[in-house]
Amino acid sequence: MDVVDYEIKGAEMQFVEVELDPGEAAVGEAGSMMFMDAGIQMDTVFGDGSQQKQSGLLGKLLGAGKRLVTGESLFTTVYSNQTAGKARVAFAAPYPGKILPMDLRQLGGTLICQKDAFLCAARGVSLGIHFQQKLSVGFFGGEGFIMQKLEGTGMAFVHAGGTVVKRDLRAGQVLMVDTGCIVALTPNVNFEIQFVGKIKTALFGGEGLFFAKVTGPGTVWLQSLPFSRLASRVFAAAPQRGGAREEGSLLGLGAGGLLGGVLGGDDD
Repeated sequence: MDVVDYEIKGAEMQFVEVELDPGEAAVGEAGSMMFMDAGIQMDTVFGDGSQQKQSGLLGKLLGAGKRLVTGESLFTTVYSNQTAGKARVAFAAPYPGKILPMDLRQLGGTLICQKDAFLCAARGVSLGIHFQQKLSVGFFGGEGFIMQKLEGTGMAFVHAGGTVVKRDLRAGQVLMVDTGCIVALTPNVNFEIQFVGKIKTALFGGEGLFFAKVTGPGTVWLQSLPFSRLASRVFAAAPQRGGAREEGSLLGLGAGGLLGGVLGGDDD
């Protein structure tokens, strides 16, 4: 397991800069690399890049299959420092939010997170799949039946949307969460789905039919802006019939509309 130094930079659109000693390597999600120093060698591999030499063809295919099941690319990229000194490689977040450094050694070696949360990690961290044991969580949990499982003793970096809140739950402590706002949790946290309780609230409350009920002991990380919520707002604001949507025009009409035509001197 490679031990890497890192620095997270930025505010709303963050990136993490990983410092590699000679011979060390980091594994990045496809398309996440921002920049790297000369002397770092890129190698695209099946699966998560962990223990590639020891696992053989079957292990590589199994690792790639796990990533395919979670909806990720079959490939990851390994960035190895081939120089005699230190070198840096940076990985950028895909949308506004925060990058969370997760020391898996301190978390007991395992972290469960949403499917698209993984950004990069030290070489040796394994990216697996975690099946929700309860069908209700799988069907209504917001993240589906399958989540990502990060295993190892090194550093992993996950991305969350908006502002992130970390809650340490004591034994028996319950927290009700919007299903899409869960970023990651430790394996000992109990994750269930609960109906909101009232039909009127479910239909007109705007929060959906179900809440996520997480019960301690353990740690859960929450995000204020799930990507699904951001995407739905963008889609709702986008023009649905083609053409550009003008904002801020008098009476809601764009420059090409009726009022725009009158003020522009059209004679029609």
